[in-house]
This record gives sequence, structure tokens and C-alpha cells, in this order.
Amino acid sequence: MYPTIIEIGWFQVSSFGVMVALGFLVGGWIAARAFEEMGLGGENAWNVLTWCVIGGLLGSKLWYVGENLARHSDAVFSELLFSRGGLTWYGGLLGGAIGGLFQAWRLEIPLVAAMNGSAATLAIGQALGRVGCFLVGDDYGRPTDGPFGIAFPQGLPPTEIPVHPTMLYEVAWLVPAGAILWARRSRSPFLFGEYLMFAGAGRLWIEGLRINPTLIGPLTNAQLVALGCLIVGFASWMIFYRKRTAELSSSAPA
Repeated sequence: MYPTIIEIGWFQVSSFGVMVALGFLVGGWIAARAFEEMGLGGENAWNVLTWCVIGGLLGSKLWYVGENLARHSDAVFSELLFSRGGLTWYGGLLGGAIGGLFQAWRLEIPLVAAMNGSAATLAIGQALGRVGCFLVGDDYGRPTDGPFGIAFPQGLPPTEIPVHPTMLYEVAWLVPAGAILWARRSRSPFLFGEYLMFAGAGRLWIEGLRINPTLIGPLTNAQLVALGCLIVGFASWMIFYRKRTAELSSSAPA
């Protein structure tokens, strides 16, 4: 674990912060290429992605704070808000979507095009963010005696018992997902829907390896959101697929 890379007095550079910055730079480069291919301007991709990051970080942190305040009567708002870890995927997805779509609307960029242009970026950026989670020991899974078990003595919370490094499992899922989304950017009827399906399926599996309280039956809060992403992603993809099929049929020569 390397939670802090540089520490000079009160000033610290966290490994998570470095990975978020790297995710922004790599994601921005990918999104800029996608936006340029669609004729939307690479600089617009950076503008939209900046708001995605701001909204994602705020959404993930505020969801974490609200969730813990609701669960624990002795939780302190300021301690939760400024803790080293504590970022929720579903809060980040919602906040990032709101921030990115708001900026796309302000720039008068077609919202569907902005969503499709950001799909591969979201997967790769999320993967790099999960590397940051691993470096600070946040969001690990349940105990395991398997070959991949890792202890996080300085984690959030600390554990001397080997646990599933679910952050790395998610990286192993998201990197190929991002590559597939990038390869399909000109062929998919709705690329963002495919991202939702990839992210939802991976999160549904990974959450099964973590310890979280169930909300409905055997499903946790995160699994319910992941299931919702799967459903929304598939439904939206089908809508655009049928729309494209209908357009091709109407334009075909008799």
C-alpha cells in the first residue's frame, strides 16, 4: 500500500489523487479523439469530462456520507466528508452523468453524442481510479484464503487478514471493456448503453465478493444499482438499435 506519495509537513499527495488525475488525462485524450471523429471538437471533450470528474467525485463522496449517516447514529459528517477514502461507484456514476450532461447542454452538444463519446473514457478512467483505491486500501472484499488474498494493514478500515482485492478485479474487468467499447464506437447503435451493461454486469459480480448490508433479499444497494444499469443499458441499446434498423429499412431501395 502507498496511500501517500509525497508528504511535506501538512501537504500530502495521495496515490488516489494521482490516479484520479491520471484517469482524467488518459480519459480526456480518449474522449477528445472520439469527439473529433464525430466532428464535435476535441476541446469540448475536455470541458465535458472536467464536469464529469467534478460531478463524479462530489456524487460519490456525498452518497458515501449520506449512506453512513443513515446507517450509523454516531457518524460525524465532517469526518466522513474529509476521510481519505469513502467513494461510492453508484454515487459517482450519477454525479458524473449529471455534471457531464449539464456541460454538454451548456455547450449545445447533442447529449446522445456526448454520452457515446464518453463511454470508453468512463471505463478506462474508472479502471485507473480503482488502482488508486487499491493503493489506499479502500473498497476491498471479504476475507479469503485464496492465492489472490491481500492484507491492508493501513486500509480503510485496516485489516491484517487477507481479503479479496476487488479493486484489482474491477480493473481486470474494465480495461478490456474499455477496449471493446473503443473498438465498437463506430458500429454501436448506442455505445453508452453498452457501457452501462458492462459496468453493471461487472459490479454485480464484484459486489458479491464484498461485505455490504443487503437491502432487498440477497441484494445490496450497489447490486441493485448495478442491476438497474444493466436493465437501462439494455433497454436503451434496444431502442437505438430498432431506430437504426428502421432508418436503414426506410432508406433501402425498393
